[in-house]
Amino acid sequence: MQIVQALTAKTRGVAGMALRAAVVGGCAILVCSCTTDQQVAGVPDVPTDYRQRHPITITEADHTLEVFIGSNRGELNATQRAEVLAFAQTWKHEATGGVVVELPVGTSNERAAAEAVRGIRSIMTASGVPADGIAVRGYHPVAIRLATIRISYPRIAAQAGPCGLWPEDIGPSWNRDYFENQPVWNAGCSTQRNLAAMVDNPADLVQPRAETPPYEERRTTVLEKYRAGTTTAAQSATSDSGKISDLGK
Repeated sequence: MQIVQALTAKTRGVAGMALRAAVVGGCAILVCSCTTDQQVAGVPDVPTDYRQRHPITITEADHTLEVFIGSNRGELNATQRAEVLAFAQTWKHEATGGVVVELPVGTSNERAAAEAVRGIRSIMTASGVPADGIAVRGYHPVAIRLATIRISYPRIAAQAGPCGLWPEDIGPSWNRDYFENQPVWNAGCSTQRNLAAMVDNPADLVQPRAETPPYEERRTTVLEKYRAGTTTAAQSATSDSGKISDLGK
């Protein structure tokens, strides 16, 4: 009988310890759940508007053209001359400084690249780039890749991002944003970044352009037809030119 009583008391003691451990664990879970609403240090709160999360900024960045030169040919081919010509023409419209030509140093095509610079300078000066606005300097490229002639100039550019940042868990969690169905941090970043890359003039994101002069010749023609009482629409060469096909004739 004494043995049975001892076993019963021991069982009750173990059950009591288990109950106390369960109560302590439950309190700990409640305390943790109360603090999940706080933001992690260094992680900003997520605005609802994607334009505020990933704003497009106007900065000054380099526009670079890389020209591949072999070790046994020191002149530009037809495609490379066209690329340098187009690069020089865009310099006149969007550059905010001079042109920098960087030559590879200590490579197998160092001599060929130095000879190719003559053609590059000739094309650029003929396109309107001042000769004193072209600076040539050397650089030491990585040995594992083909060294190129790098031509660059500064310009005003639009940028957004970086994208691909996930500072919080987007799955089911005790986070406040999950229960409120708030957008995640990375939502809308790619759209902003693509818009910044495709815009022709970054200033258009800040203010509209000035109006261009009207086409006076067309305006005069339309007004004369209006005064004469005739139609002002443009007339096609033949009456049937607007038809898609002659099927059914």
